[in-house]
Amino acid sequence: MIELTGLDEENAAARLLKDGSNQLEASHKRSIFQRIWGMLREPMFLLLLAAALIYLVLGDLGEGLTLSVFVLAVLGLTLYQEGKSENSIDALRELNQYETVVIRGGRRQKTPSKNIVVDDLVVLAEGNRVPADGALIQAKNLEVDESLLTGESVPVEKAAQTAADAQNATVFSGTYIIRGQGVFKVTATGSQTEIGKIGHSLNSLTAEDTPLHQQTRRLVKVMTAIGLLLCTAMVLTLGIRDGQWLTAVLSGIALAMAMLPEEYPVVLAIFPALGAHRLAKKGVLTRNLNSIETLGATTVLCTDKTGTLTQNTMKVQALMAPSSVGGPAHLYKASEKTVITQLPAMYHRLIECAVLASSEHPFDPMEIAFQKFSNQWFGNTFYNHKDWKLVQSYPLRAELRAMTQIWHVDQSHEFRISTKGAPEAVMELCHLNPISQAYWRDSVDTLATQGLRVLAVAEGKHLGNQWPKSQHDIEFEWVGLIGLADPIRAEVPRAMIDCQNAGIRVIMITGDHTVTARVIANQAGMPSEDSLSGDAIDRLTDVQLQSKLKRVNVCARISPHQKLRIVQALKMNGEVVTMTGDGVNDAPALRAAHVGVAMGLKGTDVAREAADLILVDDNFASIVGGIRTGRRIFTNLQRSMAYIFSIHIPIAMLALIPMLFSLPPLFLPLHIALLEMIIDPACSLAFENEPESGSCMTALPRNTKAPLFGTSQMISAFWQGMLVFGSAFSAYFVSTNLFAEENSVEQTRAMVMIAFVIANGFLIFFSKSGSPYIREKSATRNWVALLIATSTVGLILLCIYTPWLSRHLSFSPINRGSLAIAVACGFFGLMLNQFRKIKIHTSA
Repeated sequence: MIELTGLDEENAAARLLKDGSNQLEASHKRSIFQRIWGMLREPMFLLLLAAALIYLVLGDLGEGLTLSVFVLAVLGLTLYQEGKSENSIDALRELNQYETVVIRGGRRQKTPSKNIVVDDLVVLAEGNRVPADGALIQAKNLEVDESLLTGESVPVEKAAQTAADAQNATVFSGTYIIRGQGVFKVTATGSQTEIGKIGHSLNSLTAEDTPLHQQTRRLVKVMTAIGLLLCTAMVLTLGIRDGQWLTAVLSGIALAMAMLPEEYPVVLAIFPALGAHRLAKKGVLTRNLNSIETLGATTVLCTDKTGTLTQNTMKVQALMAPSSVGGPAHLYKASEKTVITQLPAMYHRLIECAVLASSEHPFDPMEIAFQKFSNQWFGNTFYNHKDWKLVQSYPLRAELRAMTQIWHVDQSHEFRISTKGAPEAVMELCHLNPISQAYWRDSVDTLATQGLRVLAVAEGKHLGNQWPKSQHDIEFEWVGLIGLADPIRAEVPRAMIDCQNAGIRVIMITGDHTVTARVIANQAGMPSEDSLSGDAIDRLTDVQLQSKLKRVNVCARISPHQKLRIVQALKMNGEVVTMTGDGVNDAPALRAAHVGVAMGLKGTDVAREAADLILVDDNFASIVGGIRTGRRIFTNLQRSMAYIFSIHIPIAMLALIPMLFSLPPLFLPLHIALLEMIIDPACSLAFENEPESGSCMTALPRNTKAPLFGTSQMISAFWQGMLVFGSAFSAYFVSTNLFAEENSVEQTRAMVMIAFVIANGFLIFFSKSGSPYIREKSATRNWVALLIATSTVGLILLCIYTPWLSRHLSFSPINRGSLAIAVACGFFGLMLNQFRKIKIHTSA
């Protein structure tokens, strides 16, 4: 075999610095000017800008400048929030960079795909995505899916480069290895690749409108239309009635601003992005932000066994080889108590064939286990066939679950053929008689009941060196069985209990023997009484499969194409399906599921591209943690939107009531702008930071067809908003009736504002809490919410009692008595709200 050296690290680093990283520009990134232009088209910002201009041109210069400062503050706050959202997505994109195996300095190593440079030697294997354009140096049974570039779904066969056929040896960035393996030399990276010239980026995240976004957009449009109609009618009414058109226009703008729920788009952008960042900290990378909306609604979780429920650290635990005299097979069990100085000779051929049937540079945990076991007993000399050459390989296929490899021994004319795979597949290749088949099937069952994954090994013969297209044309001899153990992850039983408490049914889908699958299911804490095999699935109609899957928790001996049928059947049953997968052929099932989860460690690039989420550590507990976080995000989003609706009720009422009764306006546009600076961080920060409730993983999955913000929630939010209005208006009533001679309009406005912000602080806590009491028991206190609620009161007091601020904000300082009454009015809303929630809770 040709020795491949590749670039050294120093040359690779120099070329990376010169040519730039091997990645394309992200399409979602917006410049600061584009983001400002987007802000200028928002109705709320336009109203703020219009009010500031009217003040500057026709009104009071000081008030105009003050409102201009608020305009800039709102712009800055919105840009900061948008930037935080986009930075979270950028961070996820960086984490989502897949790794590629390269040969540098004669050594194979993993490196992020973005660090690939021209002249690098890149190793390709089944399921990999080609990271750059290049020419093949080595290729074995290599087939590539180039549909991304050509539109043709039929895989293209590739071979090592020759002078006669250079095109057939070219591989292109973004295409996928369907079968085989190879090594290619990079000729172009990044924007210089064919896919870069076309300008298409597979790494870009595309966001489609979900029912949640559509629903919210309709709500915003309705409220905007109502607000604009009311403000127009109000401007005309006040202008005709009083003849003060400037005051009428400013009052109309204040009313429109009060009714516009412009925070909805903000929370819809920020919550998923920050939620995805939280998921990343739990080992779950988000490729599709909209999938977070669905993750928490999962009703059925379909999971792999190996590496997800188990540790994926395979160890050889049992060997079974046939007796040379035709008697019972000999069984060897590896355990800590076994004390032998050498492995019995009858097992030497079994281990040698298992290693010969494995990859030269194994990544599969089972093949690594064979190699370690061989080195443990025989060192590097027993199987150190450096002069042997792999001349033919038959990969594992759905129709024959066995892998065969043919080796040319030294310089002689001798060839060695070895195969390993599912026992039933190897029995078929060996053409065992019925009696032998029954005996070895019983042996497989015996090992499987101990929770071992069982593989069979055989050795083949073939005359000549013209190798057949099928393994069936090779004469095989049965060599024996190998049992491998893969312990359950320690955290899985606890996660399984969480799923059961949350009303989530877990279905284990594995290629293992049914008995082995049941043992592992029992160890994981899953019900395993009802199971379904791949052969049984093939005999069932779609309707019958739907019926079976209503009670089955273990699916064994499942081929990748059968996973798609399982997902489709579960969806037809009305389930919200989260599906895990790692192989090339898992991609259809991952894409068909409501949420597809690819494995980050053992998963192929094809699976990752088809999935919505990527599991960094391949751990089942991380998936459950992701569902927990998804539920938390959705609940907090729902409560934030209820708060937004609630808080706009009192603002609109306080802007509307004085106009209707010919009273001096309470809230001018600059006061609405001031309140927006309070509301924005409350809904986007206080609620987003709210920890999960105690019932997060005990409640049943939510109904995805139910609206996020239904009629009952809207009515409840309306009454909460009216209670805040009651607090503020009671301060207005006291000031204008009991202190009419003492308090000016500016002092009345100060009392109303103090009562309002105190009541708003309590509303934040009522809205974010699912408890009927304002103080909900939680292991983690939401200090952000507490800080926002208290700091807003301090901010308003600063604005009232600082002369130059109060003058420009149309406030006047109030005495201690008025301050005490304003505070008491703010608490008045709290008492009524507390009473209302307790009454609702006790009557439920």
